Amino acid sequence: MRVPVRLCWGPRVSRSLAGRRLGCQWRGLVGLRGAPGQEDFRDAPVRKKPPWRVLFFGTDQFARETLRALHAARENKEEELIEKLEVVTLPSPSLKGLPVKQYAVESRLPVHEWPCVGAGDFDVGVVASFGRLLSETLILKFPYGVLNVHPSCLPRWRGPAPIIHTVLHGDAVTGVTIMQIRPKRFDVGPILKQEAVPVPPKTTSKELEVVLSRLGADMLISVLKNLPESLRNGRQQPAEGVTYAPKISPATSCVKWEEQTAEQILRLYRAIGNIAPLQTLWMEKTIKLLDLVEVNNSVLEDPKLTGHSVIPGSVVYHKQSQVLLVYCKDGWIGVRSVLLKKTLTAADFHNGYLHQWYQKDSSVCQCRFQTLRLPTTKQKEKLLLCNSTLSG
Repeated sequence: MRVPVRLCWGPRVSRSLAGRRLGCQWRGLVGLRGAPGQEDFRDAPVRKKPPWRVLFFGTDQFARETLRALHAARENKEEELIEKLEVVTLPSPSLKGLPVKQYAVESRLPVHEWPCVGAGDFDVGVVASFGRLLSETLILKFPYGVLNVHPSCLPRWRGPAPIIHTVLHGDAVTGVTIMQIRPKRFDVGPILKQEAVPVPPKTTSKELEVVLSRLGADMLISVLKNLPESLRNGRQQPAEGVTYAPKISPATSCVKWEEQTAEQILRLYRAIGNIAPLQTLWMEKTIKLLDLVEVNNSVLEDPKLTGHSVIPGSVVYHKQSQVLLVYCKDGWIGVRSVLLKKTLTAADFHNGYLHQWYQKDSSVCQCRFQTLRLPTTKQKEKLLLCNSTLSG
């Protein structure tokens, strides 16, 4: 059963009384006290030490690990870090719901679907991969504000896809930041704790997510153990080194053979291949590239590759390694399987599609993938307008 959102937790009190009662605990929320006349404070005195009452906001596997750590802390009666734990997540078309909801239901935690947030009293909010801005009114309901577990070393990679962009841009170092959120903008609040870790060579975003989710969960628990002190010692993010990690669009998965190097294409595959297979065109049909690999030097020395002039997108089947070799801006990449109506191995694709080309002409240039150009949002809107005009 969904609980309607209340505008305030607990009875409202006058601003002056609330200010006296909360005292220095609100120093961590400097600049968030609201406009004159707003009454965002609760009547109950602020707790100065654990156990805390926590409201968690999250959605995906990364957030699930944070929730798991919070739940384990609540179940640990000896440490007494968390007294109460409830969950807010986003609606999902899946009957099971998102990973956070699945875990919450299995663990019998109260769950609310955004924008409903329940009506209880909480000391602190925690956000991990939630993807929604929290209003100033909502943030002010938490005496200790709302903490965010963000998988990057802020201010690098602010935004919803930091892990993907870390892999996509070949960063050698990444990390996790525990910060206090601010309204209206993502990932700009003060840093409470930050730890850097090396990015393993050739790691995928999925593999890196596992590492950072565990690190972030441990860091959050550490912050909660000394929450007032952590807030007092928070530092502002530096103005230098700010980069942004926007959501990945479908067009990102389209390989640009003429523009991208082999390293860039392989990084793209490791960054998004598990959620959005790379795409290209074959004979005016969209084909998805499912399994990409580096091409070793012994393969590159094959006379079949060195004896012809090739252009970006050219495709050759290498029988010894059973991979499709595709030429890009500066060299070759390997493809082990593709999706064209159904999943095909490189050998299957060669026998069913490439072989007929070689029977006609042995030139490598005749067989090539072409860059898939997806319509932009404006082009889609123009097309919809034309269609509606024609149908009218």
